[in-house]
Amino acid sequence: MREMRWLLLVAIGIGLAVGVVSDVVSHALYEPPAARVLIVDNSLNHPIYVPEREWKPYLRGVPYDVVHIPGGDAIPSVDRYTHMILSGSTASLVDPPAWAVVEARLVSEAADSGLAILGSCFGHQMLVYALSGDPYVRRAAVPEVGWIAVKMTAEDDLFAEAPNPWHVFAWHNDEVVDLPEPWRVLGRSTMCGAHVIRYGDAEIWGLQSHPETRPVTAKLLLFLDWLIFDRGSEEIRAALCQTPQEDRILDRVMERFLDREP
Repeated sequence: MREMRWLLLVAIGIGLAVGVVSDVVSHALYEPPAARVLIVDNSLNHPIYVPEREWKPYLRGVPYDVVHIPGGDAIPSVDRYTHMILSGSTASLVDPPAWAVVEARLVSEAADSGLAILGSCFGHQMLVYALSGDPYVRRAAVPEVGWIAVKMTAEDDLFAEAPNPWHVFAWHNDEVVDLPEPWRVLGRSTMCGAHVIRYGDAEIWGLQSHPETRPVTAKLLLFLDWLIFDRGSEEIRAALCQTPQEDRILDRVMERFLDREP
């Protein structure tokens, strides 16, 4: 009988030990998904405008991939990523190209999968086009080109440390309007009523501006547009004559954005 008790105690001890070790091993083997960014490059003017070159300095060493949907790149699985950046473009969603439908499906899938998404300029409009439909994107009454002030009209922790207003480079002919729920307008300029938006409480933001574009690059892009494409509008000429004013909010915004977990 005494031997039976000892065997029972040993068996219980082994069972407890195995349970503890198993628990430790299971925690040790679990790793949250590492951050990885997908940059959706919408440029129609390589090598003049290369979004990867603009956004890379703000990624803080986080690994990333680039997909150029206008060029016919294969669409990667969103399961590989935690974050997505949608770049600007000279394309228009008022008259969307065929590839815009492909990108809209990718954006919708990314949103459904819980990726943190940040759209800039055309990417800002693409978010609305993909998640709410084309009625909410229209041609702006007057193109907004140059360095502008964005007034925040609602609080959001992504912009918690930004001055109000903050100054940034913008260049767009289209805009989003009359946004349906759950979109929330967070900021506006004197010419555009939806400069900063968020999709409810999801980790999805749109910026109508180009906070990633530094003044020297912006001036070069404006000049090349005027020189090569002969689109020398009054707005572009005025922007070329502007003294740039920017608050460089993107460093802190991207730090907070990349800290978001899926």
